[in-house]
Amino acid sequence: MNDDRSLVEALNNSVVFQDYARAFTEATGLPVALRAVESWQLPHHGQRNESPFCAVVLETSRACASCLSVQEQLSAAAAQQAHTLTCPAGLSETAVPVRLGDRLIGFLQTGQVFRKPPGRAQFQRIQRLLAAWGVRASPRKIEQAYFSTRVVPGKQHDAVVKLLTIFAQHLSLLSNQVVLQQSNAEPLVISRAKKYIQEHQTENLRLGHVAKAVNTSTFYFCKIFKKATGLNFTDYLSRVRIEKSKNLLLNPNLRVSEIAFEVGFQSLTHFNRVFKKILGQSPTEYRAQLLGKG
Repeated sequence: MNDDRSLVEALNNSVVFQDYARAFTEATGLPVALRAVESWQLPHHGQRNESPFCAVVLETSRACASCLSVQEQLSAAAAQQAHTLTCPAGLSETAVPVRLGDRLIGFLQTGQVFRKPPGRAQFQRIQRLLAAWGVRASPRKIEQAYFSTRVVPGKQHDAVVKLLTIFAQHLSLLSNQVVLQQSNAEPLVISRAKKYIQEHQTENLRLGHVAKAVNTSTFYFCKIFKKATGLNFTDYLSRVRIEKSKNLLLNPNLRVSEIAFEVGFQSLTHFNRVFKKILGQSPTEYRAQLLGKG
């Protein structure tokens, strides 16, 4: 689970996510956040384009507790596909799952919007709720913030969710690259090992071969490699090979079986199984999507 948190943090810091988040917010006026599965915090609080109403209300512990309860429910409901929940104050929040292969690692999230314009009777009910939560902001300030909250009607909201879903799929593909590229202050022996693996990935490569190439014992290398990369040697090698196969799948003249052996797998069945585990789809499905045939 800590490995997943590190991966989500790396994705958050990636150029592709930051560019997307900026474009999404500028296009929709809505906040967007990428959070780990078990991240018990308020994803939009204090962020750009946070709802002015939420910014006022979330100054009390009871309001925060209510919002965190909604986040927990949303995480459970969005584990398989995009889901939208409405909080006690009437605002909608949407989460879309982000996966690393077949494993859920986090959520893309947006919200703090009304699906339809709020009415006066609804606001009066909310005032009683806020009083119970101990919100002390002036009634005028709360009213201005409430009625200035973004309204995103049906079709527009569906389009926003679709944008998030498409980007979540892209992040899932990108996550494998991030796993391979994570190298913050890694030991020199690990950098050399990664280089050796890249150069010899098509061969029948064994842990002992790499350990010998970087002048360490197999036991010591196995221990420090897992600590530095978060993966054991076999899983890391599989990811390197899958990353190379993604490029080869762009060539429609190469059969999937040829690609499997080209990148170092000893059987087509094993290649198909590992590819689907890492990227969440078969090589054939991935190729069809790349070539616009899906």
